[in-house]
Amino acid sequence: MRILVLGAGAIGGYFGGRLLEAKQDVTFLVRPRRKAELERDGLVIESPMGNVKIENPPVVLAEDLRPEYDLVVLTCKAYDLESAIESITPAMGEKTAVLPLLNGMRHLDVLNQKFDASRVLGGLCIVSTTMEPSGRIVHFNRLHGLSFGEQDGRRTERAEATAKAFSAANFDSRLSANILQEMWEKWVFIASCAGITCLMRSSIGDVVAAGGAELSVALLDECALIARSQGYEPGQDSLDQSRAVLTAARSPLVASMFRDIERGGQIEAAHLIGDLLRRGEQAGLATPLLRVVSAHLGTYKMRRAREAADVRQAGQS
Repeated sequence: MRILVLGAGAIGGYFGGRLLEAKQDVTFLVRPRRKAELERDGLVIESPMGNVKIENPPVVLAEDLRPEYDLVVLTCKAYDLESAIESITPAMGEKTAVLPLLNGMRHLDVLNQKFDASRVLGGLCIVSTTMEPSGRIVHFNRLHGLSFGEQDGRRTERAEATAKAFSAANFDSRLSANILQEMWEKWVFIASCAGITCLMRSSIGDVVAAGGAELSVALLDECALIARSQGYEPGQDSLDQSRAVLTAARSPLVASMFRDIERGGQIEAAHLIGDLLRRGEQAGLATPLLRVVSAHLGTYKMRRAREAADVRQAGQS
């Protein structure tokens, strides 16, 4: 199986690197700067599950793509989805499938419309990684799972081939018969965790210590209500686990969106929070906490845009 991984950053670099470590046929679609880094330093992963260094990993630039891949793994940020689709389109042959590893569900709507749902797999990953300025990928704990499957739950030949390729690698992979349900359950948790840690600008443990555990649970309940209205009611085990994580005393957990805000970066608010709120409104649901979270993130985006404009104006004066 020929696999193209969009990007060699924290997510794509980790899972793609593990596949290369297992001698799978993987190529990274990268920009010129990352290509130069990989050619100079190799692909470096530091992990409790074993370090990896791959000299001269296979890379390709967008202008050199050909429709010669069986699977394209999409690991971009949600705000880069449209440009990512434009980048991978030349790689899409008649039978090429796309496996996105984004949170939320809007990206499936977009990809289904662009490539047809029959060519788009559902997928999610559970991993905590970052790419340092040096280009090194750091994996923080022992969780490194990836689930995927056909949107309709069938066990197709391509799904089985993907499962075989992934099973050779040093990460936990699973072919799911109900991937959309799993994606919704993860979305409910991610939106709740991102919402409360961004709103309170602190960790779960700090929120609990300040008496805010009930707010975390109330936000989770609102997100779960929206999922239920869409036909994907979270299972009891999923809800119990989410409540436990969101109310854990002294927990240092923060969402990646919170870390993005702390460094003044771009955030996936529209994809993770805005789209969930929109679906709730369309279903006629009252979700006041989620609305506050959405407004809070919206004001951050407006302030960030204004500050960027001020910098540009100062540079022109």
